[in-house]
Amino acid sequence: MYIFLNAVREDKPGIKWQELFEKYWPFYEKWYLSEGLRNRPGFTTSFGKLKKYMPELIPVYEKLLALTGNKDTPARFLSMYCPPKYLSACSQLAWAKEPYALVRNYDYDAHKFEGALLYTNWLQPVIAMSDCIWGVLDGINQSGLSISLAFGGRKVTGDGFGIPIILRYILETCSTTAEAVNVLQRVPSHMAYNVTAIDALGNYTTVYVSPDRSPVVTGLPYGTNHQLLIDWEDYAAATYTRERQFYLETCIANPDEDLDGIISRFLEKPLFNTKYEKGFGTLYTSVYLPQQKKMQLIWPKNSWTQSFDDFTEQKIVVNATPPGAKGSLVK
Repeated sequence: MYIFLNAVREDKPGIKWQELFEKYWPFYEKWYLSEGLRNRPGFTTSFGKLKKYMPELIPVYEKLLALTGNKDTPARFLSMYCPPKYLSACSQLAWAKEPYALVRNYDYDAHKFEGALLYTNWLQPVIAMSDCIWGVLDGINQSGLSISLAFGGRKVTGDGFGIPIILRYILETCSTTAEAVNVLQRVPSHMAYNVTAIDALGNYTTVYVSPDRSPVVTGLPYGTNHQLLIDWEDYAAATYTRERQFYLETCIANPDEDLDGIISRFLEKPLFNTKYEKGFGTLYTSVYLPQQKKMQLIWPKNSWTQSFDDFTEQKIVVNATPPGAKGSLVK
């Protein structure tokens, strides 16, 4: 399974972001309108909610709107308030032994994968895997705070924001795990997600957010695709969320385990997922290093390193093949 990635650096929203928008908007527009525009909140509501919950992002949001021609539908979409639902199946772990790290597998449909790694300096420097053109799947900021998301395994939806914009907000405005937790407790999510964070001091947690109940700050270093209980049995069985969580628990309980060992575990079953034909294959393993302010994307036979001090703009094609098969990295 080949995936395409594009590393882009642009401090403030400009022509590079505009080019990304023009490339991805036809696909996002189809998704955003899949239930009809009348089922999405109007611009006034969307803007008002963004201003209420994430006011620091408003100047950036307005610059993005200008780059999209100040049109109604893109403006609603970019607010990410009450978007259509979407699912992914991911595993993530905050490694609290030095060197501290956040390791995660992103399992998703390769045909719907944006594949953009953005280095921005909107409110503070951030390197993150992009979703919905300015949201975040996982990332790190200049303070070292690293964060990632996993679907929470619940069908419920409600009034709130798409989780990628909440993660963007955290990386733009926070510097510690405690500050990230405060945001997750305050800003509503429209679906259930498990968010794992670790900062430069090694403070970590996983927070279970849902639209119908208060966030649960677990204190756990890991997250898969269920929360306190299994709410969606068919999904849990199909994604092996219990088995993956147990595997992570076993790994961190091993006193001889180190970071290199943990990373290698993410390239093996049950954490590494090969169900590409069902839209839930592992597209990449990301490793964020809060103390070193750098990150890696890793595949069974390849890796790609970027940092705040040394970020290279380039496009690559990776064969995200399962362990034991030969991958390829082409610049």
